Amino acid sequence: MLSAVCVGETMAMLTPVKPVPLHQATELHCGIGGAESNVAMGLAAMGLDSHWVGRVGRDGFGTRILEELSSHGVGISGVEVDPGRPTGLYVKVPAQEADPDGGSSVLYYRQGSAASAMNLGTLANPAVERLLAEASIIHLSGITAALSAECLELTEAILAAPRHGRLISFDVNWRAALWAGQDRSALRRLANLADIVLVGKDEAEHAFGTTDETELRLLMPDPAVVVIKNEAISAIALERDGTRSEVSALSVDVLEPVGAGDSFAAGYLSGVLFGLEQKASLRRGHVAAACTLTVHGDRGPLPGSALLSAILGSTDAEWAAIHVAGGHFSSQKRSLEDRSTAP
Repeated sequence: MLSAVCVGETMAMLTPVKPVPLHQATELHCGIGGAESNVAMGLAAMGLDSHWVGRVGRDGFGTRILEELSSHGVGISGVEVDPGRPTGLYVKVPAQEADPDGGSSVLYYRQGSAASAMNLGTLANPAVERLLAEASIIHLSGITAALSAECLELTEAILAAPRHGRLISFDVNWRAALWAGQDRSALRRLANLADIVLVGKDEAEHAFGTTDETELRLLMPDPAVVVIKNEAISAIALERDGTRSEVSALSVDVLEPVGAGDSFAAGYLSGVLFGLEQKASLRRGHVAAACTLTVHGDRGPLPGSALLSAILGSTDAEWAAIHVAGGHFSSQKRSLEDRSTAP
């Protein structure tokens, strides 16, 4: 069975139950959030043997993270529990009715967290060593590299290691607050060590100083493919041999954008692991992202297998006519539901 290992920090997430300013909230919902564990849950939902490697504190938030990941089919045998450092925490502040275009914002409380203490010793953990050795793909992000000098060293060690048939993907996941005062050129060095790089066009300017496709590919010549996520417009795969593939994004009634990039990564990477061509893999990414964009929370449930096959197998014209709202896929062309139930 194909296996995936995602390495990084997962935090407890608090957000007001009602859409009110944070200082007026009387109830906070407790969930979990982390780019790499979001990808791990997405890959598990797509049928892969998925695992998360990281560190949590010996506290209620850490227990909550481990229980929730397990409930989503993600293996946690490579997780270390720190007896002294706390689990990281972030608070998601919803967009306010008075400023509907302002979008949601996030407050992080992760300095000195258990995950920030990940280091080369983490790779010596027998459980982690086994998971990485058996992985079909290892997924990393720029977030982990920015947590601490030790985390940067860990990330680079994984990326520089011999592949032995594995793939390593790297999602840039630019976070300005984490890279403030740090040498961001490390991101380029790390990305160029990966086999697959994912980067949002909006973040490429901050991370690499350009949004130009040709320049980005020249800055990262070694990866087999660089995938540029062009927000609600399209996703573009630039292969090392010069092949360019672009798939338009689906029409979506966006409810909450947080987590969509991670869902796209899970969809795209699952397609790569299943041996699909670039266009089909990009479509899988768009479908997974659309499911998350139309729900509250960091991930949305995928369509059933028959409907998913109908969506992914649609013609270009049918694909362009698909609209997603409230987690439901509809089309002005032939009914997707009819196609999914056809003999």
